[in-house]
Amino acid sequence: MKGIRVHEPGGPEVLRWDDVTVGDPGAGEARIRHTAVGLNYVDVYYRTALYKPPSYPFIPGSEAAGVVEAVGPGVSDIKPGMRVAYGAAPLGAYSQARLVPADRLVPLPDAIDDRTAAAMMLKGMTVHYLLLRIGQIKEGDTILLHAAAGGVGLIASQWARSLGATVIGTVGSDEKAALARAHGCQHTIVYTREKFVDRVKEITGGKGVRAAYDSVGRDTLLGSVECLQTFGIVALFGQSSGPVPPFDPSLLARGSNFITRPSLFQYVAARPDLLTAARALFDVVLSGTVKIEVRQTYPLPDAARAHRDLESRQTIGSTVLLP
Repeated sequence: MKGIRVHEPGGPEVLRWDDVTVGDPGAGEARIRHTAVGLNYVDVYYRTALYKPPSYPFIPGSEAAGVVEAVGPGVSDIKPGMRVAYGAAPLGAYSQARLVPADRLVPLPDAIDDRTAAAMMLKGMTVHYLLLRIGQIKEGDTILLHAAAGGVGLIASQWARSLGATVIGTVGSDEKAALARAHGCQHTIVYTREKFVDRVKEITGGKGVRAAYDSVGRDTLLGSVECLQTFGIVALFGQSSGPVPPFDPSLLARGSNFITRPSLFQYVAARPDLLTAARALFDVVLSGTVKIEVRQTYPLPDAARAHRDLESRQTIGSTVLLP
């Protein structure tokens, strides 16, 4: 079998197409043959050691779809031949096949193809906890969504709109603004030429937003706090512009505001929570409420090129790597 391995932290060039050994599943495990692998910015964090991997060398990736080849002792609800997907598993998705804890796997509905599944599991379940558990977004709320034309952004815009929210999205170009508007954003802000804080205040009549969803980090966090209404919350769930430096928490006192730094892995750590999130995601996709669009595909051996395009903001929406 082959997979992408990282032997030391660095740029995209450290992603090597290596031989890998995949053994038989042990207790509680399943062996999966991947058909599609999701690309996410968190993969960059692990590649560069911004997030510390468990050891070197390691195989990146936490999101994929495929077919179960074998299961180990104690696995009853996942069976060989079953189509499955995952979005919150230990690292190892950038491979043709792997062992994975069976309790991280979710059976796929027949109407959801493998590429769509690989493009939506991590991103879609992230949107589920951001909107429904952290923000508890409801009709009449207004939210700010950074990177609105990205994979998470396009899903979040559609899902929030279906809940009755007004969505304000920041994007990097007019092309991305048009894409975001086509997916539910009522208002788009091109941050390369507009100050998003000023525009949010203008759009909301000075009131601010119920929640700001920030995956950008260093360049946007303090501005996101400025955009909040009283009792509003910032969910900092990524840092594509770099880690956020220390700041004075008394800045939150202006509106008795909140800030959280969540992770999907904690929100779906219990299998019932994982299944609840996955089923909610499947429901909005199967109903047509949320459309998942795979905008780019790359052969898995070309993962370095995919990372370069992702980091240079050349990708739009969701990207899938094909083993």
